[in-house]
Amino acid sequence: MRWTEFDGKLKIELPLEFSYRECLVFLERSPLEVLHHVHENNIYKVIKMNAELILIKISYKDHVLVIEFPDKEPPNMETVVEFIGNWFDLNRDLSLFYDAVSEDSLLQPLVKRYFGLRMIGIPDLFEALTWAIMGQQINLTFAYTLKKRLVKSFGQSVVIQKNEYWAYPSPEIMVELQVDDLRKLQFTTRKAEYVIGIAREIVEGRLSKGILRCSEDPAKRLISLRGIGPWTADYVMMKCLLKTDAFPVADVGLQNAVMKQVGLQQKPTIKELKKQAKNWSGWEAYATFYLWRSLYD
Repeated sequence: MRWTEFDGKLKIELPLEFSYRECLVFLERSPLEVLHHVHENNIYKVIKMNAELILIKISYKDHVLVIEFPDKEPPNMETVVEFIGNWFDLNRDLSLFYDAVSEDSLLQPLVKRYFGLRMIGIPDLFEALTWAIMGQQINLTFAYTLKKRLVKSFGQSVVIQKNEYWAYPSPEIMVELQVDDLRKLQFTTRKAEYVIGIAREIVEGRLSKGILRCSEDPAKRLISLRGIGPWTADYVMMKCLLKTDAFPVADVGLQNAVMKQVGLQQKPTIKELKKQAKNWSGWEAYATFYLWRSLYD
């Protein structure tokens, strides 16, 4: 990933297989989103660096991402580049995915329709895990409602030019909470326990992205945690670790998308999905992401 710094701005050269429009479609999918804002095709988000909140403004021109800093420059440009690269999976050679599914009748129409769509990741492990926990067994709208309440209750914010921008709560803050603190936000008792438990694992040094990346079986390590089942583990490996072979096969949205695309009368079984996914071997996460995308056309 090539980038340059000039006059306090960053410019990141994009691969051919990148669609800024598709990024915006994903990022604008919920009006309840509180961790980033899209205004006039610009993306605004705060990232935490050295205990400071740095606002970044992302725009697109001539197949280049332009990163500006409306409030103050970050202490380290490389950290910003790394974050953007992980958020939009810019280091991935997406042509390999397109080649792998070139003969797949289910994915080919989606590849053409959403060409350049990349995995929009969740670089922070604590956010990825707790967001997945929040989403368990509820609809997406209520999951976003819970996240908004959590962020505005325990996250940090900065006001810049009369706009308020929020950062996700840190595990160090969350580990000090009691279950009742989250119950007040309409978390179930179990979900509250799971979120605080994950915070404790991270704060006490037993869990990190580095530990998972070095693990022979990161899914097994994740599933050993209370509140983390196979779906949550696969979701986190897909969205945070950016593992292309992660496959949340039990996901209801995935099943609905396949049912819609194939014209089935009922949702496919897990066995049927695994059979279909043989054509996506090694790219199950991207196949899933494209199928999810088809649900909000």
